[in-house]
Parts: sequence; structure tokens; C-alpha cells
Amino acid sequence: MTLVRERRHQQALTLSLPATAANHQFRRRRHHFPTSNPTSPDVENISDLKKLTVLGHGNGGIVYKVRHQKSNSIYALKVLNTTSSTIIRHQAAHEAEILKRLDSQFIVKCHAVFYTIEGEICFVMEHMERGSLFDSLRVRKKLSEDVISGVAYRVLKGLQYLHGMQIIHGDIKPSNLLINGKGEVKIADFGVSRIVEETRNNNNHNNNNNNNIGEAAIACMGTCAYMSPERVDSERWGGDYGFAGDVWSLGVVVLECLVGHYPLIGFGEKPDLMALICAICFGERLEMPETASPEFRRFVRSCLEKDWRKRGTVEELLAYPFVTKRSSSSNIEGLII
Repeated sequence: MTLVRERRHQQALTLSLPATAANHQFRRRRHHFPTSNPTSPDVENISDLKKLTVLGHGNGGIVYKVRHQKSNSIYALKVLNTTSSTIIRHQAAHEAEILKRLDSQFIVKCHAVFYTIEGEICFVMEHMERGSLFDSLRVRKKLSEDVISGVAYRVLKGLQYLHGMQIIHGDIKPSNLLINGKGEVKIADFGVSRIVEETRNNNNHNNNNNNNIGEAAIACMGTCAYMSPERVDSERWGGDYGFAGDVWSLGVVVLECLVGHYPLIGFGEKPDLMALICAICFGERLEMPETASPEFRRFVRSCLEKDWRKRGTVEELLAYPFVTKRSSSSNIEGLII
């Protein structure tokens, strides 16, 4: 299972930090974003950011820990090279379009987006000091139900906000759930997300331009292990994936936190693509530890209902006892590595 976990997630790697050229020039085009924290300095120029170390890389990009030299504030800078792939270019532009709409305490904040003359797109993001839920699981293996309840609550609140904005995240998984210094979980990475109203408009107009090709490619991306049945096999389960797909993904994450490994395939089974598809679409029995509480079992079963029409909604799940019983410290102590 170690191998498949490495395949499913983007892991932070230790790399030599590339030097920043003194004469590195940037286009002036920049997105401005709303801020919920008036004391947060506005990053006006990317040259004011000093690279400190590499936090991770993958999918054509590198994430740096950076310092804003005028204010001493710390950020995460995600740099995507869009020159090598049309899909990556569409994906990055799509993510920027989504991020500029968002402002929630349950979503990793984007402070600015810059476009360089070399074809890079740079996202100045909130720095999440404790890494990802995936990192926490690598260290702890399993989490207590009380901690998982806090995780579920914050992800559900994030999804409630996103779905209210007509945005489907499309890639909820441990490595896309980041943790700050207080142990608070926030949703990150909107590269494969979808805006429902725009998707409908594109389908109605049936335009075959480059933008629609890019949108179609983005819609097919994501991490297979956490995809819902209707997304993997739309013919069998009835239609395209929607908000319910995010709920399924959360259910897989919650169960993984309790059992300590990817839960839809038995520990030690061969983790190939066909095994994943069969487990997601055709697996009949959902196995949970005997120690799991009735509240936990009910919550997970509601998330992992194969028929999306019968799956619990975000609003319904927020009222489940498994979520409402969480303690005030459930999302703090247990997630600080």
C-alpha cells in the first residue's frame, strides 16, 4: 500500500532550491483577490517574495515557501510552467479563475496570481505550516474518531461554501486537505474543479474551441482512488458527476483516517486501476473496524452510498451526530505533527 499511496498523492520532496535571477522580469498582469484579513499585506510585486525552500512539486509545478520581504510574512508560492502542455495551461488559468471568487476560512486563501514572461503562472497562497492530512497520516497512521470528526466538519463547511458558489472541487483527498499551525484543516488545489453554471453553458452552446477542449480535459482529471461511482462509470450510475461526488470523496478520506490505509481495497491487495474501478463501482460490502462507533458507521455509509441520488448531502451530513458531537479541540491537538 505504500506504493499506491505514493502514486495517489503528490508528496513533498527535498530538492535543491533554484536560484532566483536578479533580472527576472514579470508581466504586470495580476489578479486581485478579496481579503478577509485586513492586516494581511497585499503582495503587489512577485519580486518582493524571497524563496526559502521547496515544499513540494508535481503536475508541472513547484511549491516554494517564500517570505514577503516588506512585511516578513510567510506564503506558499505555487509556480506552474504552462509552456509544455496545453492542458496544464488551461488547468492553471481555470484554477486562477476559481480562486479569485473564493474567500472562506475553510479554503486555503490565494492572495494573488502573477503571470511571468516565461509562461509561468504563480499563485501566492496562504502558508499551511503543518503540511497535509496525508503527511499527518504518514506519521500517525490512524486518527481518533474525535479528530476525524473535526476534519469532517471543516471539510463539510468548506464544501458547503463551494457548492453554494456552484463549484465542484472534484479532487478531495488527504494531500489536498492542508493543516495550519492551529491544526485547522482547509481545502486546497482547485486545478480540476468545475463551475457548474459554466459547464452547463458550454454544453448548451456545444462550442468546439480550445477553451472547451481544455475544460473537458480538466473534467476528466483528478485522483481515481477517490472518485465516485458516477464519475468512474457514468452510464451505470446515471449521468455526470456533481456535488455528490465531493461527498463520496470525503467518505473515503474519513474511513482512511480511521483504518490507516486506503479503505476500498483490502490491505495487501494489488492496487491497480482495474481493482480500484471494481472496488468503487461494484464492491458490495463496506468493511469498517469493529471499534467504529455507530455514529461513525452511519456517517460513512451515507457518504459512500453508490447511488448519488441516495447519498447524503453536505447539509444533511453537517447535522449527523458524528459531526455535531465533536469536541472544541478535535481539530487542533490531534493534527499537529
